[in-house]
Amino acid sequence: MDSPARAPRRRPRRLSRSADFERVYRQGRSFGGRYFVLHLFPRADGSELHESPRLGLSVSRKVGGAVERNKVKRLLRNAVDQMVDSFDPGVDVVVVARTGSGELCEREGLDGVKRELEELIAQSAKQGE
Repeated sequence: MDSPARAPRRRPRRLSRSADFERVYRQGRSFGGRYFVLHLFPRADGSELHESPRLGLSVSRKVGGAVERNKVKRLLRNAVDQMVDSFDPGVDVVVVARTGSGELCEREGLDGVKRELEELIAQSAKQGE
């Protein structure tokens, strides 16, 4: 039996160059919460307005050891993948994990990460009005 056809989900592309991160940090807007900081920067050229958002993650050693940092990154990627439609197309997004985000991930998992990101996205939408 074939599984029912699903609509392909847009996945955010990744930011990988340090110059892209710097541009988002310097020229973008930031919205902070207890566990994460969300940086948003709309790309200028109109050709990219039809593309999905680009995602960058920053999880420093202050969050914890390698295992804990990788868990935080994995949960952040999963949360953003599920919430990609909340972001405007053609925007660069950088999520910075703060100290304590590892404990949030351990305690509440993906649901806690999504809740925190939703609050930051709501904060950005309120500022954008």
